Amino acid sequence: MIQLIENARLHLENIAVISNGQPYKYKDLIEKSESIAHKLLGDRSDLDEARVAFLINPSFDYVAIQWGIWRAGGVAVPLCVKHPFTSLEYVIKDTKAEQIIYSEPYSDLVSGFIEIKKSPISSFESAKGDLPDILSERRAMILYTSGTTGSPKGVVSTHQNIKAQISSLVEAWEWTKMDNILNVLPLHHIHGIINATCCPLASGACVTFIEKFDPDRIFDIFLEGKVNVFMAVPTIYYKLIATFANYPVKKQKEISTALKQFRLMVSGSAALPISILEQWKEISGQTLLERYGMTEMGMAISNPYAGLRKPGHIGKALPYVTVRLADEANSEIFNEAGEIQIKGPNVFREYWQKEEATVQTFTKDGWFKTGDIAVLEEEYYRILGRNSVDIIKSGGYKISALEIEEVLRTYPGIRDCAVVGIEDEEWGELVAASLIAEPSKIDLRALNTWLKAKLPNYKMPRKYIFQEDLPRNVMGKVTKKELKKMF
Repeated sequence: MIQLIENARLHLENIAVISNGQPYKYKDLIEKSESIAHKLLGDRSDLDEARVAFLINPSFDYVAIQWGIWRAGGVAVPLCVKHPFTSLEYVIKDTKAEQIIYSEPYSDLVSGFIEIKKSPISSFESAKGDLPDILSERRAMILYTSGTTGSPKGVVSTHQNIKAQISSLVEAWEWTKMDNILNVLPLHHIHGIINATCCPLASGACVTFIEKFDPDRIFDIFLEGKVNVFMAVPTIYYKLIATFANYPVKKQKEISTALKQFRLMVSGSAALPISILEQWKEISGQTLLERYGMTEMGMAISNPYAGLRKPGHIGKALPYVTVRLADEANSEIFNEAGEIQIKGPNVFREYWQKEEATVQTFTKDGWFKTGDIAVLEEEYYRILGRNSVDIIKSGGYKISALEIEEVLRTYPGIRDCAVVGIEDEEWGELVAASLIAEPSKIDLRALNTWLKAKLPNYKMPRKYIFQEDLPRNVMGKVTKKELKKMF
């Protein structure tokens, strides 16, 4: 049984999704996802965890496809609509997806996939019939995240994992059918999928999508007074604050009045600078709720919905989640900094076809090792940073420096390189690259044009320096903390 579908049947006449200005009820979502499921099944009775990729803008169609894949017994593989072909190709090949569903704007992009069935969303006609029973322990979704090895890993979540992630947040953040969230988050990412789509839809609430990120459009929707929940990464709040500052005083007052009526505003996926928290509070009257999560576990820690929200802290353990701090020997520690480790039904099943990586990320007694270092201060966790300098947090993404380095090293004229994250108020961190090359032989504009075909935009270096050699320790390893200082 898929809990989301069962919950939807309790709210058939409620508006589930608004996309392109068009409202869709829960009964529309159930009917459309059923048609998609039957089209996917064909002559089969069950997809038996076959992977189905989809490249769809945030919309009613996106949700219907996701639900349709699940109802047919498949594993949903959402693709990022902003990734270049090579990044999408990696996911398609790694999951061995049997087909890709796409919307019209991406027809040229998907035409490059030769050995896979390609299905436009327009080809899914109405159909009815029996669908398979889906057990909760079955695989449901694969999302990709970059680890310290530099190779993106597929995070496999079961239906039970997803149910647990949803249930925890619905309880903690007090979702109800009266809520309406404006979802501006990417839907290949846990934040946008679980927090801002699945949680409201599990509660009979409404999800409003817009065609693309546009601060003016977002404020216009806020002024309509229908939306009462909003979630974003710090970079988005930074852009909204900058846009707000350019409005006439009269419009600023109207926006501030509308924002004060919101039930909940959340910031996540990257550390929230206190300056942004304070500026947004001055504009909206809202203290942004900070929380902590990962692709591998959904959300695990959160500031309270009702209670003190401490700036600079990620909060307390969420319902049904167990949290501890541990030392390098994976022994629990108290009153000092340690790695955040998690247990609970929310924690993912495995890295797709990477048994060794899966084993390494769990302790022998089953704790998931997050790689984030924190301290516990008066019952609230505060993150100090990563236990690896090779993970860069920029704009809500966790980026592998090693992956970018491998790409840069293939460019003619670059003998060696190192990539680090440097602090930035808007993005959290900027990707910066040190190139071991002759400056006169490297045209940075040409390099960036070349990189755009190899990397998603958010992984692109924003700053460069040229060096004769990289700083290294006696073992020959690049000392990235020293390199950061050179920027």
